[in-house]
Amino acid sequence: MTLHLIKLCAGAESVDDLADRIAHRAAVNEKAGAGRIHDHMTRMHPRRETELLGGGSLYWVIKGVILARQKILGFERRTGKDGIERTAVLLDPAYVLTEARPRRAFQGWRYLEGEDAPRDLKKGAQKGPPPELGRELAELGLL
Repeated sequence: MTLHLIKLCAGAESVDDLADRIAHRAAVNEKAGAGRIHDHMTRMHPRRETELLGGGSLYWVIKGVILARQKILGFERRTGKDGIERTAVLLDPAYVLTEARPRRAFQGWRYLEGEDAPRDLKKGAQKGPPPELGRELAELGLL
């Protein structure tokens, strides 16, 4: 069974905000010679790295609703200027829209079992309702 990560997209108001962040980080990395990749820094390194690399994705929670995911390409340990070691989650810059699924706030990231992950929306499908409305509709079982 595939294993995924789930993380809050802090400060994002919409999938468009997430797309802008992805494009920015991918451009910065490409300019630095690291290739066109989206990296997301986190404090902890996943203990279940091998399972995540077997087709896992990072699912993004935007305003209390899971709305998108990115394929996990790898993990890199990096030491910051402050001497603290962190982990860069290396992600495919192409994101996939998912069914809206409400998710309560949490800190850091969590594992998400494959059978619990929301399904992908079909290509060309609309981005869905605004996160607040999507959360309410999902809680009512209408999404």
